[in-house]
Amino acid sequence: MTATAYTASCEGCSGITSTGINLKDNPDKKVISVDPNVIPLGSRVYVEGYGEAIAGDTGGAIQGNKIDIFIPDKQDAINYGVQEVNVKVYK
Repeated sequence: MTATAYTASCEGCSGITSTGINLKDNPDKKVISVDPNVIPLGSRVYVEGYGEAIAGDTGGAIQGNKIDIFIPDKQDAINYGVQEVNVKVYK
């Protein structure tokens, strides 16, 4: 899958995911944004290079085989860029 990164510390960001996880209060939580037609919301996943996470958010640009991983530090999220990663979904 193609992976990009996002942060909750941008101007205008609430920090609340579409499933209700408060990323500002839980900056160490591993969360990814998914297309729920590909990976169901609430699924536990393993993302290569990121680790175990929860599919807890969606995003307008996240469609098909794309994910957006939560990284709390804005500069680290920018530095992540775009990467191709393997993703395992636990059922």
